[in-house]
Amino acid sequence: TNDDGWLVGGGEPGPPTSYKLAAKDSAHVEIMRIGVFEPKWGGITQEEVIRIMQSGKILIPQMEVVPTAVVANGDVPPELEIRFDMDPETLLSMDSTTLPVNWCIRFVHNQLFKHFSFAARFCPGPFHSTIVRKADFRSKEHKAAYFAKCDEVVKKWRKIGPMPLNTKWNVDGSEETNPPECNSGVWLFTDRENITHHFSPNFLPPYDTPEKRKIITDVLSEVWDDQELAWKPASAGKNETVLSRWCDISNLSMFS
Repeated sequence: TNDDGWLVGGGEPGPPTSYKLAAKDSAHVEIMRIGVFEPKWGGITQEEVIRIMQSGKILIPQMEVVPTAVVANGDVPPELEIRFDMDPETLLSMDSTTLPVNWCIRFVHNQLFKHFSFAARFCPGPFHSTIVRKADFRSKEHKAAYFAKCDEVVKKWRKIGPMPLNTKWNVDGSEETNPPECNSGVWLFTDRENITHHFSPNFLPPYDTPEKRKIITDVLSEVWDDQELAWKPASAGKNETVLSRWCDISNLSMFS
């Protein structure tokens, strides 16, 4: 890997235990990359982001997710990424009995991209968490064995089902004294080691009422195509670019 080493799984302790850069675990899934807090450079002020996020205009469900795959992206050498896709085979309708896995990520992402429109707004390959960068393997056999092991672990996660990413943690890493039952929201961070704000869920479960199902269905009826920079119907088909691909200066993310 490059000198970042492991970004997840505990981070890197640094020398002499590790000869990578010492860094804390920074596992996160980007939902919207802000890029810069300066409007004249194509960004938006931090104050405006916080104002909107705290206003209730963006509906934040209880963020419960599950990994769907571990893959190598298209870089050379690649990044290894944990994917959090919403299954494109599961298209919503008002009479759906269950919601798609990881629906909550795209639900928030779509609202953010609908509400905020500025030049630096971006989400690089929704939705993923990077494990390592510039990954290389000793041999093809080692690579195959690694991904086979990853597949086994993902299957175990999928069997357990979606889980909340935060139940009791404050922005500074301390534990909340009396956390609410639904506390797994989204975070604003300046870079992967500096979280600044947590926005708690304001669109609470259960999600099986006709009113809530209509809201969810309406929001998920479109998908942002990050190649053509345009909205497309979610039922447009199995377009890997649109429906099933992944996602530092400033970002709105989920942290684990």
